[in-house]
Amino acid sequence: MVQPKSNDYNTISAVPFAPNLGAEIYGVDLSEPISDEQFAEVEAAFHTYQVLFFKEQKEIPPQQHIDFGKRFGPLHAHPAAPTMAGFPEIFEIHATKDSKVANGEFWHSDVSCDETPPLGTMLQMHILPPCGGDTMFSDSYAAYDDLSEPIKKMLDGLTALHSSEHIYKGRYSDRGRNDKDIDCPEATHPIVRTHPDTGRKSLFVNRTFTTKINGLSDSESDAILEMLFQHAEHIDYQIRYRWSLNDMAFWDNRCCMHRAIWDYWPAERKGRRVTVKGERPV
Repeated sequence: MVQPKSNDYNTISAVPFAPNLGAEIYGVDLSEPISDEQFAEVEAAFHTYQVLFFKEQKEIPPQQHIDFGKRFGPLHAHPAAPTMAGFPEIFEIHATKDSKVANGEFWHSDVSCDETPPLGTMLQMHILPPCGGDTMFSDSYAAYDDLSEPIKKMLDGLTALHSSEHIYKGRYSDRGRNDKDIDCPEATHPIVRTHPDTGRKSLFVNRTFTTKINGLSDSESDAILEMLFQHAEHIDYQIRYRWSLNDMAFWDNRCCMHRAIWDYWPAERKGRRVTVKGERPV
């Protein structure tokens, strides 16, 4: 696919982050409502680059963050994570020296265990460690494209179970969320999904939530899933993003995975996240 150059838009500048994935977006102030023309260009860039990094931002007020997310569709409610006081649509990402875990330490697509997993996630960072705390992204389109034809044929029509109990139970207990207060959904999705907007196929498995290929023995499922995990996580498909204060990233959970690096303990890292509800994968 030929990627547009930074001057292919009228109201924004989209500068490719790497040849395979991502773009830095300039000329947009997300702390205020944006015009319909600017929104259309942001949406077009989102479908082209899969993950957008909005640069030179002010801190986005919580309600404006929510309103911007809603322009892409209804918002997704996380089944387990604590939300921001007064703004239940916002999931606060926060790790300190006292944290038991940090969010997103392993490759995943957000909440792929839901029947209708998220379309995309918008995360703005407000507190950063002196160094570290990068986020990695991986291109699931390219991972599918590079599979051999026999493997593509084998995967065609197969589905996999995405589970969450092993992830969510006890995860947020230090932030006031007990197991009795959370949901642990699981859902079956195709291993290869077709993007509803671009029509492209991508791998839709990840080692955080995908636990079993349906219809196969445990040993067959384990072997094939491990092969797919390692393939999808290959360095050729990855980028590594270093945050600046108030950057906002918006990634497409339908065609890329991500992983947060917790290499900054005991320093603090904090941000706010709004997630847009998606559709049932097909």
